[in-house]
Amino acid sequence: MKQIKRDLYLNKLINRKENGMIKVVTGIRRSGKSYLLDPIFKNYLMDNGVSEDHIIKLNLEERKNKKYLDPDILDKYIRSLIVDKKMYYVILDEIQNVSDFEFVLNGFLYIENVDVYVTGSNSKFLSSDVITEFRGRGDEVRVYPLSFKEFTSAYKGTQEEAWNEYLIYGGMPYILTKKTEEEKSSYLSNLFKTTYLKDIIERNNVGREDVLNALVNILSSSVGSLTNPTKLANTFVSNMIKNVNVQTITSYINYLLDSFLINKVERYDIKGKKYISTPSKYYFTDIGLRNVRINFRQLEENHLMENIIYNELMIRGYNVDVGVVEIRDESKKRKQLEVDFVCNQSYKRYYIQCTLHLEEREKTIQEEKPLLNIGDEFKKIIVVKDNIKHWYTEEGILIIGIQEFLLNQDSLDL
Repeated sequence: MKQIKRDLYLNKLINRKENGMIKVVTGIRRSGKSYLLDPIFKNYLMDNGVSEDHIIKLNLEERKNKKYLDPDILDKYIRSLIVDKKMYYVILDEIQNVSDFEFVLNGFLYIENVDVYVTGSNSKFLSSDVITEFRGRGDEVRVYPLSFKEFTSAYKGTQEEAWNEYLIYGGMPYILTKKTEEEKSSYLSNLFKTTYLKDIIERNNVGREDVLNALVNILSSSVGSLTNPTKLANTFVSNMIKNVNVQTITSYINYLLDSFLINKVERYDIKGKKYISTPSKYYFTDIGLRNVRINFRQLEENHLMENIIYNELMIRGYNVDVGVVEIRDESKKRKQLEVDFVCNQSYKRYYIQCTLHLEEREKTIQEEKPLLNIGDEFKKIIVVKDNIKHWYTEEGILIIGIQEFLLNQDSLDL
């Protein structure tokens, strides 16, 4: 397999180097967090003059490092290796396995020549411990599975073949080492069962594994559809699964969110400039994991594209909502139109629609209608499946093919 370049994340680490904060590399398990730190970041340091004995690396999931799960032993070990005034780079994989790790890491902040990088697979580790315990001195770098651009950089085949592969099996880095469909399916299936779900069940003491599994299946089948815990609980009742309440569903959804398996997207009233609390949409962090969960059924390309576009926008650092535009139809009745994505980053905003084709004028009108009723001057885009050269409609809406959209880092500003 070709080496996968992850320059987006490498540059984020470089920009944060020696900034006096703890760099927290988060993301779903097996998405490449450890690989980012070693060899990618480690090689960068060594190529820029850092000697290997000034890079202290520990994987806290390896059995040989079990003794370092004791915070006192870990602290003493790291400090024993700091023997001069040159900068030391401390890289700790899966730090949440260490009890009271925040106290150990806080102590390192007071050593002037120590720069700390840690990984974690649980978002509670980030949101509660890092932000609270480090009092704003934890700096997150979120790592996602491979983007389509990263995937194609290591894929042996044509761009079109890469797209067909990515659409089905997603971007977990190790999938590129698998040669047959059976190997790919088996890898993703085992990853889901023996890593993600097992981890969620053990970490949260899940009492109803049947409910958790059913919930994952429902969310997989309805990716990108509007729903809420009440609606989901009613689905369980209608399927004769007893004693399932809204509180349980809410908790289990939060467990899935905490593990980075799924992401929740809220609706935003564009004209009213306010959020609509319910219902919401859920997308999978990796489309291959979603697909294997439902045995590669329901592979409607429009839904898969929508999920992939959402992930790409998140990778690029945008805040993403589902847009709602209220209009009055010909009979003066109020009607809500949906904009697939409202993307914000600093002063920038983009409105994006996703569809398979625009072959018929009626379809173009349908996709344009929500965008044309927004009433502001921010960029409006329609992403289509067709591998076309981008163009603009008379109304100034950018039409762009999905592959160009994903491969061109500046596609939003064409």
